[in-house]
Amino acid sequence: MPFPRPHARVLAAALLTLGTARADSIDFRRQILPILSDACFRCHGPDAAARKAKLRLDQREGIFRTREDITVVVPGKPEQSEMIQRITSPHEDEVMPPPEANRPLKPAEIDLLRRWVASGAPWGTHWAFALPVRPAVPKPVGRNSGIPEFQHPIDAFVRAKLSAAGLAPSPEAPRETLLRRVTLDLTGVPPTPAELDAFLADRSPDAYERVVDRLLASPRYGERWAWDWLDLARFADTNGFQGDPERTMWPWRDWVVNALNANLPFDQFTIEQLAGDLLPNATKEQKLASGFHRNNMFNGEGGRIPEETRVENVFDRVETTATVWLGLTFTCARCHDHKYDPIKQTDYYALYDIFNQMSETGKNAGGQTPPVMDMSTPAERDAQKKAAARQDEIAKEVAAFELTKFPRPEGQPLSESPDAMKLPGNLPATLAKTEPKRRGVDSLLEAIPYFKESDPAYAQLLQKLLAAVRARDAANARITRVMIMDQLESPRDTFVLERGNYEKSTEVQVFGAIPSLFRATGVATSASESNGDDSLALVATPPRLNRLDLARWLVSPENPLAARVTVNRAWQALFGMGLVKTAEDFGAQGEPPSHPELLDWLATELVARGWDMKALHRLMVTSATYRQSSRVTPELRERDPENRLLARGPRYRLPSWMLRDQALAAAGLLVEQEGGPAVKPYQPAGIWEEATFGKKTYQQEHGAALYRRSLYVFWRRIVGPTTFFDAGARQTCTVKAARTNTPLHALVTLNDPAFVEAARVLAQGVTAHGDDEAVRLDYAFRILAARRPRAEEKSVLLARLAKLRAEFAADPAAARQFASVGEAPRPESLDPVEHAAWTGLCSLMMNLDEVLSKE
Repeated sequence: MPFPRPHARVLAAALLTLGTARADSIDFRRQILPILSDACFRCHGPDAAARKAKLRLDQREGIFRTREDITVVVPGKPEQSEMIQRITSPHEDEVMPPPEANRPLKPAEIDLLRRWVASGAPWGTHWAFALPVRPAVPKPVGRNSGIPEFQHPIDAFVRAKLSAAGLAPSPEAPRETLLRRVTLDLTGVPPTPAELDAFLADRSPDAYERVVDRLLASPRYGERWAWDWLDLARFADTNGFQGDPERTMWPWRDWVVNALNANLPFDQFTIEQLAGDLLPNATKEQKLASGFHRNNMFNGEGGRIPEETRVENVFDRVETTATVWLGLTFTCARCHDHKYDPIKQTDYYALYDIFNQMSETGKNAGGQTPPVMDMSTPAERDAQKKAAARQDEIAKEVAAFELTKFPRPEGQPLSESPDAMKLPGNLPATLAKTEPKRRGVDSLLEAIPYFKESDPAYAQLLQKLLAAVRARDAANARITRVMIMDQLESPRDTFVLERGNYEKSTEVQVFGAIPSLFRATGVATSASESNGDDSLALVATPPRLNRLDLARWLVSPENPLAARVTVNRAWQALFGMGLVKTAEDFGAQGEPPSHPELLDWLATELVARGWDMKALHRLMVTSATYRQSSRVTPELRERDPENRLLARGPRYRLPSWMLRDQALAAAGLLVEQEGGPAVKPYQPAGIWEEATFGKKTYQQEHGAALYRRSLYVFWRRIVGPTTFFDAGARQTCTVKAARTNTPLHALVTLNDPAFVEAARVLAQGVTAHGDDEAVRLDYAFRILAARRPRAEEKSVLLARLAKLRAEFAADPAAARQFASVGEAPRPESLDPVEHAAWTGLCSLMMNLDEVLSKE
């Protein structure tokens, strides 16, 4: 169980200061509940085992409880409320929270709690557990009523918040900046000079909207947004753990890209990935989609107990589902009731039961563990058939030879030959236990060295068989099989496990169900919380839910979280931070939304539009809020350093995978081939060998494979691609990748062969763009930053170019080496010194903060 986040209540207070609510109004859900959760729930919350004094403060009954003439909270009477007396007590032995809890309440929080009680102590459920109610879009007033940006719903909500905080929005970003921003956001690659010219020349009122529509229709759209989904799905090309065997899940990755490009509604996108195999008359594509929950790591290490592996796989599926569709931290409920959210341990195992009904055994079967689906091509099957026939043919030659070499009655095994049994060591067993066509690589490698001197002809024949066996195995390995889900015909019983130990089943049996929080206990609507009269949204469920039932509920109107969580991740991808900063945790320990009404409006809008994700992305990027300049004043940085109030446009460093794609695109190297097996571009030598104790060797590919998009780069689970810093590890579900800034990152973007090669190929194009240095510089700068350099920038860059030229002229060998990095052909007619100088300058410009960032 993670430690509580003190920033939740700090943010609540900060947003209040910035205009979230009036000073004389108190919002229980967004102001009081975060304080109670942070300071009280660890000892007086949902976890019955950790609860002290039998006092529960996360429920109305506990807050208003009277026992032995002591009432925790007396509405309207703080002086008679035990809670207020305890939090203001000067005595260490009775003050709450106790000193040893190390969570003292601040004076402002104590005052807020006192005023809440004095105002009648209005109660309500946690905001995220209330069904979203579509709020009215704020109406612009006065001089703002005719301004277009106030007519966009997103802008209406944001401007209302800014007005309450006494802040004004930023002006629109320059058109060049805006085109680069939206092109990177929607396709993951920068605009071409031709696209930039066309946009700047189009002065029609809807020019920007037509650009957005073009980008949404691009096949690059699915490749860009698939990356985020692969992080959620913990997708990789290997199983993980010590052996880290390869798997072929890339067809599932291609399904995701195709589904996103086809704009498959998110509710159907959800259902097919969680339960495509259970749909009536399921198609092959729908069964393939169910591979979502086969992307988890698989521990097949020697000595591993299969049941332990199987149970941990089910744990992963429960927790990933909760994170992706509920935005809740279920992991701690594996061992005990949740300490902060109303999630019981039995709720955890009710979801566990749903994912416990598949045929996976936990036994090691290499990279592909059943159930699997054959996705092989005719060419793969033909190659497999030919390799097997060749191996059979050579095995017959070996058998005929051995019948003479080791005499015995025809049809009898080698163990009946006295000559064979006289062989030293393990050779009798090695040769006798199987027929030649069934001998494996290990047995042949043992036999060949022994016979090399005593019987070279036999050794040569065995060597021939070894090559055929290896070819057969390689052909079998190339058969594309994808792991998918299935359902047991006879249900497996599920019991709560003591502290999650697979060996310690309790007597508490559970059946598949949605968490009780959303069942008969009800989900409060926001309409009646202020007076304490929670309306209940009852959810009818069958006695035992399966994956299809669960998937349908997740995207049903009865689930208050799925739409909120989904629009929040989309907002995070476009603005750098979600409306709820803790995208992985919408529970009581998560941060409250910065714009709660906007979040609920977007959630209800997504559902109203049929879960249309392209429409959602269009809505966001066409808002004036998104189109603002990202420049920040010192005053605004002081008041709102994280841009939670959205008074300026998004600005942050691009993810590393997008930086690589940008560099390849800028150089004209990017190969826009869609789908297929993963590729292996440049990587430092020895990385795989060190991580696998020499058992795995990285075989770099050549040609087009070097320049495919980052989405298609081979991902070894235990040591991911070295180019992708700050990326999800793909070992567990990741909804928010880290964003840090260290010198190691610059070492990649300045020295990695992919980036250096991109710089020198870009330089080749630049030097071919006329002889005027200023014109060349304008051309290169515009490709990378989508604008021309200013006069002072041009002066600095041209001075640097002169210095680079002088340095390389003094060392022609270094110039030629630098101008030849990578496998892309280099024109021999190009002067190496001039080429190296421009390569250095292009590399410098590729590493400008403006180019590394989304402005």
